[in-house]
Amino acid sequence: MKMSKGQSGLRWLGLAAAGIWLLAGGAAFAEEVVGQPSPWELDLQASASPVMDSIIRFHDGLVVIITVITLFVLALLITVVLKFNARSNPVPSRTTHNTTIEVAWTLIPVLILVSIAVPSFRLLFEELDIPKADLTVKATGKQWYWSYAYPDNGKFEFDSLLAENKQPRLLGVDNELVVPVNKVVVVQVTGADVIHSFAVPAFGIKIDAIPGRLNETWFKATKTGMFYGQCSELCGRDHAFMPIAVRVVSDQDFAAWVESAKKKFAALPGTTYALAESSAH
Repeated sequence: MKMSKGQSGLRWLGLAAAGIWLLAGGAAFAEEVVGQPSPWELDLQASASPVMDSIIRFHDGLVVIITVITLFVLALLITVVLKFNARSNPVPSRTTHNTTIEVAWTLIPVLILVSIAVPSFRLLFEELDIPKADLTVKATGKQWYWSYAYPDNGKFEFDSLLAENKQPRLLGVDNELVVPVNKVVVVQVTGADVIHSFAVPAFGIKIDAIPGRLNETWFKATKTGMFYGQCSELCGRDHAFMPIAVRVVSDQDFAAWVESAKKKFAALPGTTYALAESSAH
């Protein structure tokens, strides 16, 4: 049976809507891997912090708004193509102005932008308003690895370099950043040579590491396990090979790790504290 032009337009509109739905929901078909990217993933990584929870809610709201606008514009385009072509409309309208429509297409986008701006500012405030720290860690970006120091827990620091024989590929490191679960961790970030960027998607953090400047961000990991990030600012030849690996553990395991780390890293030759101790003697 031959379809009318209106039925054909509705069919194409339905197919377009199905395509957008599949694109937005395609991540559901991928196996979720916490703390790292997964194959064919289209969505954000699973959240492991309150800030990331807020980011995901904001993102999901934007997807709804974008989808509605896209379908509305698509419907208008299909209507114009079917109703106002030369065959269907041989005598074109000579209308040049429509005050109602012009007011509508000015006010409605303004209202949409305001509705986006309010939760956006609230999210920015949540990210930038750093609460009282339970633990402070200093992360220094270098070409091309990270160095971590724990000023609250004694005189030790260590380098964290890509470990080629570790999985996941290009994310495993020799020494992970270790933090306790459900504690506010303030990360002080700087660069030793060029601009780097400290980013861990599952925690919703990303901040530049700039030489001569100390930036701060924070997170509170709500799950134990391994969480990965990478330098997110192009910083030279091996930019793609300076991952960030954060191991979240219980309070007891963290206390035990601190004691072992003091012995393991404080006396390593070449570290800041080891050099300070040797010069003092």
